[in-house]
Amino acid sequence: METMKVILFDQSGEAEKLYIGNFLKPKVADEEILVEVKAAGLNRADILQRMGKYPPPPGASPILGLEISGVIVEKGSKVFKWNIGDKVFGLIPGGGYAQFAVIHEDMAMKIPDSLTFEQAASIPEAFLTAFQAIKWLAELKSAEFILIHAGASGVGTAAIQIARELGAKIIITASAEKHFICKELGAEVLINYKTQSFKEIVMKTTNNYGVDVIIDFVGGNYFKDNIDSLTRDGRLILLATLSGGKASDFDVRKILVKRLKIIGSTLRSRSLDYQIRLTKDLKEFALEKIASGRIKPVIDKIYDWKDVIEAHKRMEENKNIGKIVLRIN
Repeated sequence: METMKVILFDQSGEAEKLYIGNFLKPKVADEEILVEVKAAGLNRADILQRMGKYPPPPGASPILGLEISGVIVEKGSKVFKWNIGDKVFGLIPGGGYAQFAVIHEDMAMKIPDSLTFEQAASIPEAFLTAFQAIKWLAELKSAEFILIHAGASGVGTAAIQIARELGAKIIITASAEKHFICKELGAEVLINYKTQSFKEIVMKTTNNYGVDVIIDFVGGNYFKDNIDSLTRDGRLILLATLSGGKASDFDVRKILVKRLKIIGSTLRSRSLDYQIRLTKDLKEFALEKIASGRIKPVIDKIYDWKDVIEAHKRMEENKNIGKIVLRIN
């Protein structure tokens, strides 16, 4: 059996558990392509999986890594839309921290000539997650107010640009030193969550109207103020619970009175058909804009994959502005 180099961990735990070792090289199914991976994006899901808190979906590779870019080196018997040597990027259910990875042919996207492998690898998870939340779930409309928490994160920077293209009025939360990138991308109101009450600023900014949409990764600690910040018929899209899953001192009648929609969503556990349709929609919405530079991936730092421990620690410490990417070699 042919092997390849991958990033492994033998026991769940801290970043120091990660190391480069050997693993079986994946085989392509009929509708899959084998990609020689040039770069892989980091995500909080990788950290949670490393810690034993987020197992991969059934049938997915146990190797970390949900987004890749690289060159096609092999294709399945039913793949006709791609050729050996094509440069592609895309979202996968696992297996990205490796020299080779498989991806369904309809999940792969062509890398625009204007993008590097590292830039391409920083796009799939962030932009698909943001696009799903804003366009598919929240159905954000022009001139609506949207509050994006963690605005300087990978998903946050993608969400700002998608909301901007839809003509929304954008409010973000982030630490003060990260405000500059959010403003550059299109955010109009910048809130320092460490020193300011986002609820107070939202209500002041909107003349007590509230926001139409909130994209949240924080969960428990923000839930009450999120509900208070939403206007009637508002939509809260919950994508993570970084502060925990429990909300206290909350009056559920506000949901009823305001006719609110509260939607929780993860992308990794969605069906392949769902992810293919989402990828197709994102391509139609954003790929030309990405190629022209109107929409851009925001990269915080690129690490050689031998420095994966340092890369994981940077994300865990919330130091990154935009995406952290591993260069695979």
